[in-house]
Amino acid sequence: MQTSADRQDRYQYPAHWEADVVLRDGGTARIRPITVDDADRLVSFYEQVSDESKYYRFFAPYPRLSAKDVHRFTHHDFVDRVGLAATIGGEFIATVRYDRIGTDGLPASGPADEAEVAFLVQDAHQGRGVASALLEHIAAVARERGIRRFAAEVLPANNKMIKVFTDAGYTQKRSFEDGVVRLEFDLEPTDRSLAVQRAREQRAEARSVRRLLAPGSVAVVGVGRAPGGVGRGVLGNIREAGYPGRLYAVNKAFPEDLKEVDGVPAHRSVRDIDAPVDLAVVAVPAEHVPAVVAECGEHGVQGLVVLSAGYAESGPEGRERQRALVRAARAYGMRIIGPNAFGIINTAADVRLNASLAPEMPRPGRIGLFAQSGAIGIALLSRLHRRGGGVTGVTGVSTFVSAGNRADVSGNDVLQYWYDDPETDVVLMYLESIGNPRKFTRLARRTAAAKPLVVVQGSGTAPQGHAVRATRLPYATVSALLRQAGVIRVDTITELVDAGLLLARQPLPTGPRVAILGNSESLGVLTYDRCLAEGLRPARPVDLTTGARAEDFHRALAAALADDTNDAVVVTAIPAIGEGSPGDAELAQALRSAAAAVPGKPVLVVHVELGGLAEALSAAASTAPWAVDKAPGTAEAASPATLTTPPEGTHLIPAYPAAERAVRALAEAVKYAEWRREAADPGKVPEFDDIDEKGAARLIGELLARGEGLTISDAETCELLGRYGIPVRRALPAPTPDAAVEAARALGYPVALKATAPHLRHRADLGGVRLDLADEEQLLRAYTELTELFGQPEELRPVVQGMAPRGVDTVVRAVIDPAAGAVLSFGLAGAASQLLGDMAHRLVPVTDREAASLVRSIRTAPLLFGWRGSTPVDTPALEELLLRVSRLVDDHPEVVAVTLEPVVVAPHGVSVLGATVRLAPPPARDDLGPRTLPAY
Repeated sequence: MQTSADRQDRYQYPAHWEADVVLRDGGTARIRPITVDDADRLVSFYEQVSDESKYYRFFAPYPRLSAKDVHRFTHHDFVDRVGLAATIGGEFIATVRYDRIGTDGLPASGPADEAEVAFLVQDAHQGRGVASALLEHIAAVARERGIRRFAAEVLPANNKMIKVFTDAGYTQKRSFEDGVVRLEFDLEPTDRSLAVQRAREQRAEARSVRRLLAPGSVAVVGVGRAPGGVGRGVLGNIREAGYPGRLYAVNKAFPEDLKEVDGVPAHRSVRDIDAPVDLAVVAVPAEHVPAVVAECGEHGVQGLVVLSAGYAESGPEGRERQRALVRAARAYGMRIIGPNAFGIINTAADVRLNASLAPEMPRPGRIGLFAQSGAIGIALLSRLHRRGGGVTGVTGVSTFVSAGNRADVSGNDVLQYWYDDPETDVVLMYLESIGNPRKFTRLARRTAAAKPLVVVQGSGTAPQGHAVRATRLPYATVSALLRQAGVIRVDTITELVDAGLLLARQPLPTGPRVAILGNSESLGVLTYDRCLAEGLRPARPVDLTTGARAEDFHRALAAALADDTNDAVVVTAIPAIGEGSPGDAELAQALRSAAAAVPGKPVLVVHVELGGLAEALSAAASTAPWAVDKAPGTAEAASPATLTTPPEGTHLIPAYPAAERAVRALAEAVKYAEWRREAADPGKVPEFDDIDEKGAARLIGELLARGEGLTISDAETCELLGRYGIPVRRALPAPTPDAAVEAARALGYPVALKATAPHLRHRADLGGVRLDLADEEQLLRAYTELTELFGQPEELRPVVQGMAPRGVDTVVRAVIDPAAGAVLSFGLAGAASQLLGDMAHRLVPVTDREAASLVRSIRTAPLLFGWRGSTPVDTPALEELLLRVSRLVDDHPEVVAVTLEPVVVAPHGVSVLGATVRLAPPPARDDLGPRTLPAY
């Protein structure tokens, strides 16, 4: 029987259900529970709904809500009756509610697991995806409250609402009775429902960024009357870039009779502009920003770029100011880049927007650039401009975003935009922090499968002003997970540009085999050595000698590209002196012509920083054809069939001033190409017939009923792991010598005697483990030695365990990190993993291919495969164990940590000799939950 205290708990406001969402058109709305204080909002909302929509909701004319209706729709227990509203500017634009079937208030015989659900969307906001977002959130709420199915009754003519339900991707059935369509669907997420949800997320977030990067009109707020200052500078940058849209200058201090500033219409307030404004660039002191946000919101501005500083980067007071900024902007459906941002750039011919502090518009091109730091952003723009030479359309920038404190729009949002942006072929990102590593990894994997993604990741310490989820994973582990998601991880902005230029200009290599040719023997040897150091497979360098002519380079490069044993070519070049020596332009044209004649393989040039070869290689291709020798030793003009003229902006060869920089960029391209090939067939998560998922769930529920978080006992650990086909070798406690003897008799000799005290556990090197004890005499002697060395049995906690077959000791761990999600780790037991950090990691769920690569990716993996004549161990059995552990933590998010140590991998089979499992309640929202924007 429930007490009054229990009843009160049912009515506590569930603040964690509040969320901001991006709608289909890129605007935002806030979803929150409906409370008793919303009566007036509900009545106002209902008055703005059309009679047709009201009829579809109530199946009858229903012009107004009665007082009883208002009470019913605003009083919820947040368990059996729940209502959510989508709001913009604090006003309702849509509502959804469920009522648990078969209940009236508190149920007497336990709650049912099915509920009726119904929506109502204001007509002006229909078609924006509001109902779909509300369905995701009400479904998550229902699952949290133990509801497993929704039922909805819809009039046949209400096609929009029927489509909302049928397109959601849940398993459902439909029936028709008494002129009403009845839809019933399970709320358990399916592969299809997750795919639908993430596709909607991508489209909505990409659209929200597109509205910022391609506005039809821009207002710069904070333009000074006198030259100079941030606002006036940005206004000038927008004008000089040739922005074709409507542009306005705004400053509340303008005289009322001021009509223009630098030829741009001037206004004292955004409210005074008598036309729509899509984007506002805010460059006023932080204390004046709230008033500007209110003006913009009331005027219907779609987004803000806030250049103003004085927010979270300045301390606790600024952090609260930043939260208020995001809260106010989202209340009006606006998104923010910043605050403390450097700005945005879009070089598209029909946009030409430089709403940034960069004084020069970058060259148009195919590289998308994201930088959290303004200083790093301008350095990257400068380097790309300098290294790009005269090239247009390849090595320039498509779009640039400097997000500053990224209080709202983050790298994740911009990735969503670049994923299917036809103007962007390569993505370069400088990330000082990653706010949501789990989502970033998911988006990065999808993006990298379509186009290269190169990232410089900060040191792991987030700058002030950056909201970052707490992570327990080491920085190196997060970096490894990013690489497994296809991210090209580099350490410096120099390497970022080096890799970006190669990937933007050249095809991906099909393998690691590298040909090296050039006119410097020493530079060729240096390049060869660097290739070996980076794991590439170079051929011996071809020395063309310092007297090589342009045609010699052309002929050698063409031959190397035509050779099927080469996957890439590195050309080394030093300035030549003397009669007949090629000029920079002539040599560049020769190399481009050869690359154009045999396309499909990347070509890189290592040059000494003398002369202008790098600039010549980056220059637009000459329109004159290159003459190719017909035969060695001749210099006859080429026949028409052999003339090759690289098209404008193509076959551009990146040049590097040092061999190590060129080879490092090539090595990253080789690894990325290999990842792309593997990503095409990622493998599958296998099913195991002997897994008892429901039994494990019951056991976990019973164990968690004892407390919020706990490390379960050895017996409970063995039972839980056993339900997933993971047997743990039995270990019996031995608190006395006689108990040890009895345990050994029960298990059978030979046995092992182990001290399980925390400071001795798994420490065979300290003598806390004695193996191969063949009889009672040896066991008692070992027991005496342990107690003499380390203390009394109650301190040592000794156990007796049957001996496992000899093999390689390994360790398997799984942890659910609050930021990165579930991670599976593997390494050899002992010093290899503890001292050297030789552990490999994969995100859960792990596929069969990923399990195989996990085993092989540690540096000490040769010990598993017969190193120096040893017997290879049973790696297929090890991979199966990894897959079973992955399934356990994927199926049950309550399993927050698993450690299997040691796992002895023998020539036949594996033996788990020690195991610990930690349980905790699952998070209220995880990656299977509804779409939400980060909380402020």
